[in-house]
Amino acid sequence: MFGPVPPTAQLALLFLSGGLLALALLPTLYLAFLALLAARHRPSVTSSRSQRFAFVVPAHNEENGIGATVASLLAVDWPRESVDIIVVADNCSDGTATVARAAGATVLVRHNAELRGKGYALELGFAHVLKETLADAVVVVDADTVVSPNLLVAFASRIAEGALAMQAEYGVSNIEASWRTELMALALAMFHTLRSNARERLGLSAGLRGNGMCFTRACLERFPQKAYGLVEDVEQGLALGRGAVRVVAVVDAHVLGEMVSGGQASESQRRRWEEGRKKLKSEVLPGVLRDAVKTRSVMLLDLALDLLVPPLSSVALLVAAVLVVGGGRALLVGPDLLTALSWLPALCLLLYIVRGMQLSGLGWRSVLVLVKAPAYIGWKLLLKLKGGKKPDEWVRTAREGKK
Repeated sequence: MFGPVPPTAQLALLFLSGGLLALALLPTLYLAFLALLAARHRPSVTSSRSQRFAFVVPAHNEENGIGATVASLLAVDWPRESVDIIVVADNCSDGTATVARAAGATVLVRHNAELRGKGYALELGFAHVLKETLADAVVVVDADTVVSPNLLVAFASRIAEGALAMQAEYGVSNIEASWRTELMALALAMFHTLRSNARERLGLSAGLRGNGMCFTRACLERFPQKAYGLVEDVEQGLALGRGAVRVVAVVDAHVLGEMVSGGQASESQRRRWEEGRKKLKSEVLPGVLRDAVKTRSVMLLDLALDLLVPPLSSVALLVAAVLVVGGGRALLVGPDLLTALSWLPALCLLLYIVRGMQLSGLGWRSVLVLVKAPAYIGWKLLLKLKGGKKPDEWVRTAREGKK
């Protein structure tokens, strides 16, 4: 069917196929390893109610949802006199502060046109807690979030065992809103639930996810808030790791945040996330890798690997490229060991996806959701081709139907 392939072309195909295979195996083997270890476990639960907690809720123009969030925090299973709720109304131009006060929260109003973003709001909230309250630990919850009633019980159980920093399971509250939010629920099951369960079994750091974080007073005094970038949570998690503090995965309690469903808001959010992680790779990652080697820390090495893994859509495209090039080479020069190995990244990725589907709580519905993944990958490709201005500061993602 095909004529003889010149030796130079064969060599070029060999290097191309082998190079793509090596690039694809780096993230997919790592993800498959985590998938194999991602079994749920039953942590111990304390009966003590002696800890005092403070919720810090950074909010920018959240008048439509902040009341429901405060109500959810007031409903947690913990003595009311041992819970403080502090909303930081950061550069708001609406009634966020008024609604939050009416709902029962203490409100800190912050206006600073130069220093904007969630990191600065958290800095103010943490400083207030340390100075003005008796809280033993601080929980960060986004302003569009509902929490499970056992959230503080779960955190208190880890604190009793010596944890300094914790991350609750982070999911989606508005799964039904669109195909994007359905895919986001599945993606978070892989990124948060699967990876966090595996890391906890290995005794590694779960990292921070921005919503549902908990820090003891001692942790905040030792590591004050100094992360102000586009992904301040990841940055702070790396700082804790470099200080030998493990973020414990709290897999038996959750926070559910509202995810955007519209194309424009999703585009803004994706750009912020990906640009923020890209900046950390260039500015922070080299130091993390040096510390990992210097201290022989598996925990730091894992945090670095987690940052290095591309978005799942990019990994899927890389795996597809391996199969296409490997298959084309097999047709032109015949199958060999490299052809067989070309399937390994796809099998690793499939294992990761299937395990994430099992942990997502979507049941068989996750199969129907996964069918829509090609549309999302196509949208991501168009987004990259489109280019556009890179975000240089944290900006609140517009809520659905809200300004």
